[in-house]
Amino acid sequence: MPLVSNLTIGHVSTLTGTGALSTPSDQITYNKAYAWTSGTGVDQADKQHRTQITLAASGTQDIDLAGSLTDALGVALTFAKIKKIQVYAAPGNTNDVNVTRPATNGLPIFLAAGDGIPVKPGGALIWVAPGTGITVTAGTGDLLTFTNSAGGTSVTFDVIIEGTSA
Repeated sequence: MPLVSNLTIGHVSTLTGTGALSTPSDQITYNKAYAWTSGTGVDQADKQHRTQITLAASGTQDIDLAGSLTDALGVALTFAKIKKIQVYAAPGNTNDVNVTRPATNGLPIFLAAGDGIPVKPGGALIWVAPGTGITVTAGTGDLLTFTNSAGGTSVTFDVIIEGTSA
């Protein structure tokens, strides 16, 4: 089953100030587009896992990238390389969704074991590794951990992960 994927990130902003005889301003329009064709080589992907997760207050869940994942069509998949991770936290969340590299068997998406980043309610984490991506090593470097940052309420978030089978 072929997979073709495109991701476009756009940013437009204007900074204005005050001046004696004019209103100075500076505008930036910055767009970055990523494209993956179907396959297992450079700038290619052939596997996609996507899911929506709800974690109970203070709950944690690991995604094992070399484990028992399936694609949207129900076909089992195991990642060899990861090219893109997208995490979108629901705007109605009260708590953050912490995305971390667990100390044991963590996917080397962050510099050190235990490192991570909070995704605020309504926020997003978009991580892209053009070229060859990063290697998933079954049993030693294949886990991505999601944690509800606090008690009291659950959090809901969407996850899209793309990569290759070889």
